[in-house]
Amino acid sequence: MGKPDIEAYKLNKIFTAPVGDLTAEQQELFNEVKAVRTTPRDARFPTQNQANHCWNRYNEWLVCLKSTKDEEGCKNMRYMALKICPAIWTDKWDEERDGGTFPGIKVDN
Repeated sequence: MGKPDIEAYKLNKIFTAPVGDLTAEQQELFNEVKAVRTTPRDARFPTQNQANHCWNRYNEWLVCLKSTKDEEGCKNMRYMALKICPAIWTDKWDEERDGGTFPGIKVDN
């Protein structure tokens, strides 16, 4: 018995196989799944525990908001924070920001 073909299992090959006929709704969902990305690796946070990376991404988004006052321009940074952080944390931090008790970067709304 020979070795399995590892190339057949690589994740970047998932969307290369032809897809049959899709309805417009199915095509929209398919394109949405293909477009999903996560936060890129950051050499400052080399461990498996990405809690510091999460905290840093969230606060980088706040620094962007504070310095530019452009929510649309900082949208990508918010997206990156939401992708690496557990939703329960970002929800809590958003509530703390609204309540004025957030321990991180302060942004005037």
